[in-house]
Amino acid sequence: MGAHKTKEAIPFRPSLFWDADPATIDPDKNAKYIIERIMDFGNDQEARWIYRRYPRPFLRDVVKKSRSLHPQSRVLWEALTK
Repeated sequence: MGAHKTKEAIPFRPSLFWDADPATIDPDKNAKYIIERIMDFGNDQEARWIYRRYPRPFLRDVVKKSRSLHPQSRVLWEALTK
């Protein structure tokens, strides 16, 4: 068997991803999904984590192109990612 990549500890509440198995969420492959969910329902710690984990232009792009982000969240994150 090949070497296994060590999974990064992701500091978000499993309840934030009620529709998925948190153990299967990959911060790279599922970045948009994670960011949208945290932007809509995350707490301060989770919001700080996406700021550290993802580049600001990428966050801005998610805000701009997301089809699932709530309108109030979009307004807030547009201001926060300028």
